Amino acid sequence: MRITGGKYRGRTVFCPPGVIRPAMDRMRTSLFSILGPLEDLSFLDLFSGSGLVGLEAASRGAAPVDLVEKDFGKKAVILRNLSWVEEPVKLHLADVKAFLKRAERRWDVIYADPPFPMSGKLEVLQLVADRGLLVPGGSLLMHYPEEETLPETVGPLVRYDHREYGRSHVVFFTRPLQDTEPQA
Repeated sequence: MRITGGKYRGRTVFCPPGVIRPAMDRMRTSLFSILGPLEDLSFLDLFSGSGLVGLEAASRGAAPVDLVEKDFGKKAVILRNLSWVEEPVKLHLADVKAFLKRAERRWDVIYADPPFPMSGKLEVLQLVADRGLLVPGGSLLMHYPEEETLPETVGPLVRYDHREYGRSHVVFFTRPLQDTEPQA
């Protein structure tokens, strides 16, 4: 796997052992094109696997970048992948839902790529919405299989785009600018 854009374009990212489904190059290129410039925007990569999407964000100027992965067996490879990154990138070894329940900050961009068979994708979206973890005007992207559907709104989050990449779908949500307070 390689970084597709930005200052680390072409750098190799290693794949850790265990179950992993890395985001396709074509899909990553498309998603980052849709997001536009990321300079100085905070980025949260949930279910990060190898850290590839977070590294792609850092390569394109996002900072700080947080990676959340619960599989401790992936730690060594993720840290190896982060070893050459100059931007502030932090790995959190934690269950995503537990991490979101205790998070104390907001992010400009949140990317969630849960395992396709995982139930509870809507619960992840609901936690972000209820806790106000996405800044107003920010983007939350959820990668999911074609067999599933996600709603148009989740609390204050509103869908603004949807893309298909084979059997993979990505839905884009935003938190409207006028929504400045988290939904308690």
